[in-house]
Amino acid sequence: MSFGPPPSEFTESARVADSARKQRRTNVLAGLSSLLAFVLCAGGWMLWAGADDEKEQPKRPTAAPQAPDDIRETVEGTPRSVQGRRDVEYVEEDLKKDYGRTSVRAPGAWATDEVFVKAVGSTLKGFKLGNSTKEWSTDLGGPICDTTRHVTADGRTAVLFQGRERGAKGKGKSKREGSSTKNDPNVCGQLAFVDLNTGKKLWQVKLPAAKDAFAPNTNVTMTRGTVTVAWGRGSVAYDMDRGERLWRNTGAKTCQDTGFAGGRALLALVTCGDPSDPTYRVQSVDPRSGEPNWTYKVARGVKGVYLVSSQPAVLAVSAGDTVPTNLITLDDKGEYRSTIDLPEKRYFDRCFNPYDSVAKVETCDSIVVGRDQLFLASKDTMDGNWIVSFDLATGRTVRKFDPRDTGEIYPVRMSGDKLLAFRPGRLWADSAAVVSLDPRTGKETPLLIFSVPDITRLRDPERTDIIVESGRVYLAPRELSPKLSGEWKGIAYGALGVEPS
Repeated sequence: MSFGPPPSEFTESARVADSARKQRRTNVLAGLSSLLAFVLCAGGWMLWAGADDEKEQPKRPTAAPQAPDDIRETVEGTPRSVQGRRDVEYVEEDLKKDYGRTSVRAPGAWATDEVFVKAVGSTLKGFKLGNSTKEWSTDLGGPICDTTRHVTADGRTAVLFQGRERGAKGKGKSKREGSSTKNDPNVCGQLAFVDLNTGKKLWQVKLPAAKDAFAPNTNVTMTRGTVTVAWGRGSVAYDMDRGERLWRNTGAKTCQDTGFAGGRALLALVTCGDPSDPTYRVQSVDPRSGEPNWTYKVARGVKGVYLVSSQPAVLAVSAGDTVPTNLITLDDKGEYRSTIDLPEKRYFDRCFNPYDSVAKVETCDSIVVGRDQLFLASKDTMDGNWIVSFDLATGRTVRKFDPRDTGEIYPVRMSGDKLLAFRPGRLWADSAAVVSLDPRTGKETPLLIFSVPDITRLRDPERTDIIVESGRVYLAPRELSPKLSGEWKGIAYGALGVEPS
């Protein structure tokens, strides 16, 4: 979303203006850091005043060893300090000059223990941790259409983009880099597999029947050893290491793969029949063969289905328009387990992606699924909002986590058997926090408390990617637009990263 036209030019020279802006930002951040340190030392912002004191630091949790091509599942340990300091700051001084417009899509952000990576326009940018230096930049040659939040254990991920057709001849083989043709602005037909630590494209392929892969409708995800893509009229899977095609499902059929949810398993949303009155199936798919392990048929009359989680399998269904009305949980054989009702105006319905009109998968940002419980953010009221947990087996409410005096709280991801949550803080305060919530006891433990620049969208989970990885927290807007006033006037804020001080 754009903030509007670019601001007027400064009267001073570009060199002096640039220097002044950077100095003002430095002063502001320094002031915020000093203020935060004072507040913490003085005992202010008493979020955890009622929490039990720990005489000994708990041992650092460890995750089970993972193979390089497993989808990463990390467990955050106890930080050396809950006070956060700036680790990465990415800003764009002049979007108009660099991108030709004043608002640019930025659909994706990732972090490893070496770099932070942001997708902006047609480019992937890697930033070195600790000093915000751009470590690498990879231009994909066309706008990025879709990304996946999943990352392999060794730091690789997949990106879909609109690009030039590149390929080498060979029946049944992946088309690799070669000759090129003119870009098609309506087609999202290129898939790249990227090493996030180096920015290197490990392989690139053109999707089969790519002419039908329209940019708003594509979906990419990953499960162990496999990258899968669906675009409403077809689907395909590739071997993660070699980039060779494993299977494809294209052509005129009564049922089509609309999208996939990845992670621990591969779940397919299949749409059948008349597009004006479709029926839906959900299938657990063998990622190497494309064959279904089980099929769950969604009741007729449902207007929309979203894949929230692949394992445990959780669906969000819409009995009306696009707003989910129920969550349905399935067991490991695809059998119905429970229903969780979503009364209107009680819970967030952030499952519809305005950039993705067909692939309704892995877009329910207000829902996090653990092995036994599901965590859902309620809508904000005058008193703030809550995170409510539900038992997957029964659909019954288990616990409610309140926002305390910070106003709002949102689930981010699981960290072992704990839930990580984001507290944006009040609009009039500069501090935000990421906390760990114990679903069993209800205990809350702070991980990082940090200052946030005066950029409203950084506090909005609906418009911002929130990443917690390797002891650090990153806030990255999904669209870059310049501020129209204040300290950040004319500047598009791309990402904030913080680490323990």
